[in-house]
Amino acid sequence: GLMHKLLYQALNDMRERKQYISYLYPYSIPYYRRKGWEIISDKITYEIQDYQLPKARQVAGEVRRVATNSDEVKEAYNRFAHRTHGALVRDELAWNEYFLWDSDDFMAAVFYNEDDEPDGYLIYWIADSIFHIKDMIFMNENARIGLWNFVSAHFSMISKVSGNTFTDEPLAFLLEDGDIKESISPYYMARIVDFEKFIERYPFKADTVDREWTFVLSDPILTWNQGCFTLKIDNNGRGTVERSTQKCGDKIDIQTMTTMLLGYKTPDYLHRIGRMTCSEQTVDMLEDSIEQQTPYFSDYF
Repeated sequence: GLMHKLLYQALNDMRERKQYISYLYPYSIPYYRRKGWEIISDKITYEIQDYQLPKARQVAGEVRRVATNSDEVKEAYNRFAHRTHGALVRDELAWNEYFLWDSDDFMAAVFYNEDDEPDGYLIYWIADSIFHIKDMIFMNENARIGLWNFVSAHFSMISKVSGNTFTDEPLAFLLEDGDIKESISPYYMARIVDFEKFIERYPFKADTVDREWTFVLSDPILTWNQGCFTLKIDNNGRGTVERSTQKCGDKIDIQTMTTMLLGYKTPDYLHRIGRMTCSEQTVDMLEDSIEQQTPYFSDYF
């Protein structure tokens, strides 16, 4: 029971520090699921042969090579992270961790738009005729095309591209020759630490009417996340949670609540596979209330 006690203490400390969500990279998905965490992001690994690289297309903007530890790279990521669902806002420790676990030969290229603003970057290295992509981020289609133009410009010196992406959009669909090798695996897990406080900060979608849902929430560790709750969402998308004395027929656990609110799986899907008990009307209400954007999380710690 030592690990159980340590996890409880860590989560209790987080709650006191007003940290209402926990992220972790699992050494064992089943173990952390039993403790209240759930998968919230994927990692897609791909290989593209040199002849499958996209042809260069004209876009407004340009790509410049910069140092990996430059302010340009950090600015590009900050712009991306503040507009992208689930992305980590990196401090210096997070940046050090970001480069700690891979090659020492990283290079960086940043895409600048017409206003000379960094709209994306590419972190890569080249070894044994392979163009390795650690990560590619972009805020719009222009940046995506511009960065792939940069990759394709290395056609004569590489045999293939091997890379990672952390979105739910397989790369194959975007390529003219989509017959590439892709593999998908679960990446990060998360759990809500304090459900009531988390909901106070959570941005539901606005609507013309107020919405309400009463349900039993279960949590394998944290008593303050257990019981019957009423979730109320006003027409501006602001949510509040109250303890309820009503009879609760609807049921959901903290794992399912986390992956649903973070957008990794939809309410409709979770309802169909039996991860939550509620009416079809409630499913429709949740579908309309929760922003359906899969989290992007490319860090590791």
